Amino acid sequence: MIQVSHLVKRFGSFTAVNDMSFEVEAGTVLGFLGPNGAGKSTTMKMITGFSRPTSGQVSVHGHDIVDDRQAAQARLGYLPEGAPCYEDMTVQGFLAFIADIRGCRGGQRDRSIDRVTETVSLREVLGQRIETLSKGYKRRVGLAQALLHDPDVLILDEPTDGLDPNQKHQVREMILNLSEQKIVIISTHILEEVSAVCSRALIINQGRIVLDDTPDGLRKRAKDHQAIRLRVMDVDPSQILEVCETLPSVDRVEISGKDGDLLIFPKPGSVELLAELQQLLSAKAWQVARLQQLEGQLDEVFRRVTMGDAP
Repeated sequence: MIQVSHLVKRFGSFTAVNDMSFEVEAGTVLGFLGPNGAGKSTTMKMITGFSRPTSGQVSVHGHDIVDDRQAAQARLGYLPEGAPCYEDMTVQGFLAFIADIRGCRGGQRDRSIDRVTETVSLREVLGQRIETLSKGYKRRVGLAQALLHDPDVLILDEPTDGLDPNQKHQVREMILNLSEQKIVIISTHILEEVSAVCSRALIINQGRIVLDDTPDGLRKRAKDHQAIRLRVMDVDPSQILEVCETLPSVDRVEISGKDGDLLIFPKPGSVELLAELQQLLSAKAWQVARLQQLEGQLDEVFRRVTMGDAP
């Protein structure tokens, strides 16, 4: 378990992290989500012991990151933003160097390197200098060094930033596979990443946690959660709007977009809207061009809570 309690980080008069508290257990992929400058990377640096908190505590499997830093860091794997490494070294040489630092020697070192190169698919570039690799492969090298000592906790800062769609998919699959037995914390400003890999998300703004929920829970907070987008052929949208407003489960109806789509919002707690609407369309014999029930947009929730509105 990771326990973060009343964590604060100040740089002069500027407070980057302000009284942050949360806990994470094994099997969790926790996403730090927030705008640039929200405090995501600063929090990660304090959790890993890279930066000392102004006040507050971080405990990694019972080890305080300040008072017992070496024991805590032995349980951590860290990929900083940008995946920095020694680019004049070969992949094999760099991983051997990191293994030595981690205390792996002889056969154990070889087995560890073999395991991580298989996990992140690096075997074909082991002999290449890191400076010759693509951004995707450099990110894999960063992941490999974080995994060498088989840590209980992985801290990954923007792990897919700058990667192409195929590379993002590969990294996300790796994170999901690794999370079965580990705690994984990732920072991201990519909303789709939360849905793709995270089991829990903290939205951070101005150094504070403003929302803590699952991705499904975040979508349920969206104003368009369970709303229905409707388009009917050859019928005036205003006429459809008037009829739809009479349905018992309808809270309100809006005309949206240049195509005259209707957004039909259910009353709180209502689950009958789609069935009622289908009955209406059948009774009217209207030709439907679009009928879609919306899950809820994460970006709408994100904008609302990071701009000071109620979650």
